[in-house]
Amino acid sequence: MPKDYYKILGVPRNATQEEIKKAYRRLALKYHPDRNRGNKEAEEKFKEINEAYAVLSDPEKRKQYDMFGSVEFEKRYSQEDIFRGFNFENIFRDLGIDFDFGRFFRFGEGTRSSKGFTFDLSGFFSDLFGTYEPRSSRQFDFEQEMVLELPVTLEEVAQGGEKILSIAPLGKPEKVKVHIPPGVKEGQKLRLPAKGPIGPDGRRRDLFLKIKIEPHPIFERDGRDLVISREVPLSSFFLGGEVEIPTVYGKKIKAKIPPGTKPGAKLRLKGLGLPGENGSKGDLYVKLEPLIPKRLTKKQKELLKQLREVGL
Repeated sequence: MPKDYYKILGVPRNATQEEIKKAYRRLALKYHPDRNRGNKEAEEKFKEINEAYAVLSDPEKRKQYDMFGSVEFEKRYSQEDIFRGFNFENIFRDLGIDFDFGRFFRFGEGTRSSKGFTFDLSGFFSDLFGTYEPRSSRQFDFEQEMVLELPVTLEEVAQGGEKILSIAPLGKPEKVKVHIPPGVKEGQKLRLPAKGPIGPDGRRRDLFLKIKIEPHPIFERDGRDLVISREVPLSSFFLGGEVEIPTVYGKKIKAKIPPGTKPGAKLRLKGLGLPGENGSKGDLYVKLEPLIPKRLTKKQKELLKQLREVGL
């Protein structure tokens, strides 16, 4: 079920950080496990309000949640992501409370250290008991530029395209179409006029999407150039041959391997890299690696022995 973090904390969507903090403090004290021993309902409520506060107290997570809504937010943020940086156990221990927070917030098998993350919640309980004053940079300022990350593939960088996003800046999901120009760069911002949240003056703010180029399963990116590794038979290095190459433009091409090519050599395919601002394109480099069979047939073994005998 979608989670309405604002409803969980009982605050409006335009609540300030101070209002969110006060609401959280009140609910955390009410549903604290030490005050509700054996109460499973209170235990679940305590987890809910901590999750809601972890999101709404973080300006970046709150932006993502407000813009994309609960369903899309949960696709982007795992429980590890939400609570990363929070060290509940140390804070409880410092307060002299014997409480195993790990049984409330477990993410997968194994220890937290083996999963590669820790919970470092500096200020969590000082915030809870009112001794912590958030910095001004933590305030949710509608006047600031709202920027969200937009992942794109290398194919979209090469060819351009359109994405349909589901955003929820006004509480209800709405679909927006985003045009991705060919040659878009890492960190470039795309502007969506009047698609952000409504500010205090009643005007709807612009939304900016910051391009994040996703890693590709077979291509490596080097600026506008691309690099791909392909395995070819040993005979191709000695006698020459052909190798089929996929491209980010949706087509496959055959490249010739010159006789006497050394393993690890690169073939340059001009103009098959990523486009630039002036319309020129980078190159595609094909790194040739020898294809070593896991098992050799009897005939292959005999031929290799013969080659060894003649010095090859």
